[in-house]
Amino acid sequence: MKKVSIIDVAKHAGVSVSTVSLVLRQKGKISEATIGKVNAAITTLGYVHNVAAANLRANTSNLIGLILRDFSDSFSIKVMASIVQELEKQGYMVFLGQPLNDREHLERTLLSFKQQGVAGVIYLASDTRNAALPQQIRQCPLPLVAVSQSLLDEKCNLVMRDNRQAANLAARYLIERGHRNIAYIGGREGCLIREQRLLGFRSAMTQNGLVLRDEYSPACSDDTQAAAMATRQLLEKNSSITALLCHSPDAMIGSISGIHQVGRTVGKDVFLSQQVALVGFEDMLHVNLTSPSFTYVSSASDETGRQAAGLIIRKLKEPDLQTQRITLSGQLIARESA
Repeated sequence: MKKVSIIDVAKHAGVSVSTVSLVLRQKGKISEATIGKVNAAITTLGYVHNVAAANLRANTSNLIGLILRDFSDSFSIKVMASIVQELEKQGYMVFLGQPLNDREHLERTLLSFKQQGVAGVIYLASDTRNAALPQQIRQCPLPLVAVSQSLLDEKCNLVMRDNRQAANLAARYLIERGHRNIAYIGGREGCLIREQRLLGFRSAMTQNGLVLRDEYSPACSDDTQAAAMATRQLLEKNSSITALLCHSPDAMIGSISGIHQVGRTVGKDVFLSQQVALVGFEDMLHVNLTSPSFTYVSSASDETGRQAAGLIIRKLKEPDLQTQRITLSGQLIARESA
């Protein structure tokens, strides 16, 4: 079967080859009627546009390299989905790399990106214990945007979430509803997200004349069992606690178990029935399937992805664009748990 060429499309549509080329590249001032005729011809003839060859001729690329090391991290997965959706909407394709947590694999991934003609790179930082990006990323020869779950002080294009603001918002919400004894459950020692949230939490308490006691912020591993044990031990020793900020979805689920183990329940009625109010920090997909439904501060994962995609596109179109630092704030979604 003869391969359909751009010349065939031009003849079928009754336009010049250059006009078809402009339509395919979405360039120039072409009327909607002409665009319609060209697209109809493409569909009828079954023409497939060889984007790679076109990019090679024009010395351009519509490939964006995306580096994601941790596929178990729910925030990164949601950000990745948002990035891919936004880039594809703008006519770009994503080349995904998942290097292991060592220098050699990361270097190999970046080299592969260059060999594949990638135009720019988006790096999803997953190391929550390190305030610095890997050296290979900082020295990346391609246009780069880094996405971080915590605030970083790096001289590159960054999209970050403001954990301090999120915890401050959650704590103020609870304080405004009469809570005075509030605790923070979860997160490992040394976790930057935890440290930044505790700063925001303490700030809200101090602004309202309250003190966050050291024992009211127990660290624990990132699983439901550890959070359940930490919650039970905390409430057994401090029965006056009426609200918990939960580090992660697993911490929140574990906290519910710990609350039940000491004979209390979850909810807003903390003063009459001794319920414990809970606030989380993630966009939990199962939030409406629980009883009570969870109150949480959104992680802005969708917006993070859109901003990262938009920033790498801007950088490709404006090579001299000054370094951008985008910090995204969360929104509190009030439901039944607090």
